[in-house]
Amino acid sequence: MEEIKKKSMLSGIQPSGDLHLGNYLGAVKNWGARADEFDCYYFMADLHTLTVRQDPKLLRRRSLEQLAQYIACGIDPEKNVLFLQSHVHEHAELGWILNCYTMFGELSRMTQFKDKCAKNADNINGGLFTYPSLMAADILLYQTDLVPVGEDQRQHLELTRDIAQRFNGIYGDVFKVPDAYIGKVGARVMALQEPTKKMSKSDENQNNIITLMDDPKVIMNKMKRAMTDSDTEVRFAEEKPGISNLLSIYCAVTGKTIAEAEKEFAGVGYGTFKTAVGEAVVAELEPVQKRVKELEANKDYLDAIIKGGAEKASRLADRTLTKVQKKVGFPPRIR
Repeated sequence: MEEIKKKSMLSGIQPSGDLHLGNYLGAVKNWGARADEFDCYYFMADLHTLTVRQDPKLLRRRSLEQLAQYIACGIDPEKNVLFLQSHVHEHAELGWILNCYTMFGELSRMTQFKDKCAKNADNINGGLFTYPSLMAADILLYQTDLVPVGEDQRQHLELTRDIAQRFNGIYGDVFKVPDAYIGKVGARVMALQEPTKKMSKSDENQNNIITLMDDPKVIMNKMKRAMTDSDTEVRFAEEKPGISNLLSIYCAVTGKTIAEAEKEFAGVGYGTFKTAVGEAVVAELEPVQKRVKELEANKDYLDAIIKGGAEKASRLADRTLTKVQKKVGFPPRIR
């Protein structure tokens, strides 16, 4: 019987801050199980972080920590390809070529560019503007079938599809045109003290976020400070964003439904409720934190994962890049 080839999937997260509960419950927690169905590529998008000034030592540390956290969250490096974006030079090379097939008007319409310009008015650099071309290269290098995207990245994926179709229209069938992956929806985790906005690594208020490696005492204190309301009822409702956010978190880590959680905390004060949510989060993250510490203590193992992942990624990326270079007219490399 002929083996059915798996579809490929690619995801990346910038190591510009610590992975937080929103990353974990909304995405990373579900990634490990995908290997049974897809050929998965996961990368630390460290090239993308340079659009904002970084502390070099901190960036290096976070990139390696994030790799360990991916593995601790259940992404098996034997079943998935894990790598650092900066270790696969084909990303930058294809990114430049695709810049030349991306229209100025397309890039100027990207809403994320406008948003980031507003936040980084003193550093509106060229990389920030051409960021979507590099993102397109990330995806197209691996002939990716599916890309999990949130609403904030959907516009970038549409541009990637446009670039691929434009290039294919000129040179023939070079790139696979990727589709958005709509799979199991993870929990949408909001900022603890501002529950109308998403939890974000870049949040200046650290009480808004719980990182994967936060100490249990820190987690409990942040939960105690989480915004609630002047009501006394633990109920999921649009007009109760703080309580609704805590209910979503509680259900995501315990596996209970909203209705079950509401019943459990009926007649219970907010203080008791927030303590229960904090304890549930601590219990969920405890084995992840333990595994991260074990991995970080085994530098040889992590180095082997980094090296092996980059080699696997490069083999596939090189095939695509070589094809592209030939199509645009570059002389072949002498090997």
